[in-house]
Amino acid sequence: MQIIKKVLNSSVVLVEDDRGVERVLLGKGIGFAHRPGDVVPPGAHDRVFVELRETDQRNFVDLVSQIPVDFVELTRRIVADAESEGLEFDPHIYLALTDHLHFAIERERRGIAIVNRLVAEVRNLYPLEHRIGLRAVGLLREKFGVDIPTDEAANIAFHLVNAQVGREDMDAAGVVSLVASIIKIVTHASTIAVVGDDLHGARFLTHLHFFAERLFAERMLGDDDFLLQTMRTRHPDAVTTAERVRTFIDREYGVAVPDEEVAYLALHIARASLPAASD
Repeated sequence: MQIIKKVLNSSVVLVEDDRGVERVLLGKGIGFAHRPGDVVPPGAHDRVFVELRETDQRNFVDLVSQIPVDFVELTRRIVADAESEGLEFDPHIYLALTDHLHFAIERERRGIAIVNRLVAEVRNLYPLEHRIGLRAVGLLREKFGVDIPTDEAANIAFHLVNAQVGREDMDAAGVVSLVASIIKIVTHASTIAVVGDDLHGARFLTHLHFFAERLFAERMLGDDDFLLQTMRTRHPDAVTTAERVRTFIDREYGVAVPDEEVAYLALHIARASLPAASD
């Protein structure tokens, strides 16, 4: 049994169960005609119980008391859309995304333009989250009548990636930024044009994606140099380019990239240099 402790607005109430566990209950109209002490009535299918950490819950309560309820409703719809695609989120998404949507609309109304220069990389690395972000942009435009730029889909995608279960500590923006930097180094040092549309380009982007995630998670491969020595013999140009990437990461991130990682990076550079028809 859930008892209402506090009505925050028409779509958000704070509830407590028989064990004294507090949750935030989201549901359109759930706050109408209810008072503290009321038992939560049997719910509709679109109601969501959110068990936030203490700090998140306090911040969420503060946030929804300051912004229109429409932003909470939109977050609920976007999360439901993403979950229907098979994604699973940490409850923090409700705080982070609601706050972001409100900021995005306020920013646009004030004419403050913020350019996301990593849109193409986000679209390639996180295509599902980006598609959900595009649908979210459509919802924002429809609800508020504000011409939110399509690039905002990438910002929403960052939140969807960062909040996924098992990836809560991952910095999606950092991953995308690193991948973009590596692509720039590789394309300047070789004939590769990484667009992700052909098989080799897609493989290369996938490798860079997981390489960046391993780097930020401090779970990089070992220092076995056997493969690297083999690659030096067979694909010296690819190894030279991979070494440039290693130097860049050491300088900019203070991370020593192991030989095995350099070898696999060189391998994927060499494969991406092949004509697509040769596969």
